[in-house]
Amino acid sequence: MKIFETQQQQRQWTEDERLVLDQIQRLADDLIAPNAARYDESGEFPWDNIKALNDMGANTMFVPEAYGGAPMSYRLYLEVVKKISEACASTGIIYATTFHGMKPLIDWGTEEQRKRLLPRIAAGGLGALAITEPNAGSDATGMTTSFTPDGDSIIVQGGKTFISNGDVADLTLLFGKWSEIDDAKKSISVLVFEKGTPGFEVIRLEDKMGHRAASTAAIAFNACRVPRANLIGQPGEGLRLLLASLNKSRPSVAAHALGIAHAAFKDAVIYMNDRVQSGRRIVDFQGNQFTLADMATDLAMAECWLDYVASLVESGGWDFGLEASMAKMRASDLAMRISTEAVQMHGGYGYCKDYRVERLMRDAKITQIWEGTNQIHRQLIGRSFAAK
Repeated sequence: MKIFETQQQQRQWTEDERLVLDQIQRLADDLIAPNAARYDESGEFPWDNIKALNDMGANTMFVPEAYGGAPMSYRLYLEVVKKISEACASTGIIYATTFHGMKPLIDWGTEEQRKRLLPRIAAGGLGALAITEPNAGSDATGMTTSFTPDGDSIIVQGGKTFISNGDVADLTLLFGKWSEIDDAKKSISVLVFEKGTPGFEVIRLEDKMGHRAASTAAIAFNACRVPRANLIGQPGEGLRLLLASLNKSRPSVAAHALGIAHAAFKDAVIYMNDRVQSGRRIVDFQGNQFTLADMATDLAMAECWLDYVASLVESGGWDFGLEASMAKMRASDLAMRISTEAVQMHGGYGYCKDYRVERLMRDAKITQIWEGTNQIHRQLIGRSFAAK
């Protein structure tokens, strides 16, 4: 994998960043990767992995110093997501989901909100992002969860589905519609929902194809009373904040997908060098070499684009939604293609759980679906070229 090692060396990490990456790599190699198959088989939430990440202060990487964090670059955060996900996709998305849910609080919360809530995340709390409902997926305007003002409180009524970390989150960024605004778009609002609030119910945990150790919950809010102080922004500002927050969570999903893709590529290369058919290693067949060449090139290009998107985030700009969509779409398509090819290169063995590629292929599929299906991203990107 020399070509990727060289690419990594050219990315000019600072000394502090290298120390973090070395710590994460050791944790991935010593704890996370060796237990990934066991967690996948049992469906047990990987609390040991999360504790180990918390012990090294992984959440502090994206929390401001004033609230208990030790912030580092967004590009480093993406690399950490990638490394964790390469070792265990379930653990990777659990970690990334906390960022997805809490970054809007960091960016748009009031000083009082950040001071009160963020120390829990810096200390290792889990976050969640609750948007999707049974009849409101990629079109968030179809949500029916309601926020009804009642003095100093907001009464939350409704339910969400397919919520990563939904049953275990300490803080959930929850989207719903303000009852006093009669417009599907303008009524969308957002608040921070705290664990332990009466009326909250976990309806079920999904039994999934992949990411089996990462909990995905259907949750309900039965007249839950939330402090009005937990409202982010003003009533009706939720859609704007939602779209802006996705610009930072979609590259995170891209990093997660690239972690899966790298794992599958490495497994394919190792197996192809070891496996002999008709007196030749299968890596020596020209057709297989062409396949490896295409996958390696696409991986390298996807890495470069993700670094570019990270630079847009770090520059302080906000108008990079199309670039974020391109990163998410390409990385997730690549994860599915490379994991599928890895299974193919393993032959019948790739279809068996004895080899990791079987799990990687199952884990890869959802990356094309969540954070906006890739059909939606293609539509967003494609229509941007239509003349006004």
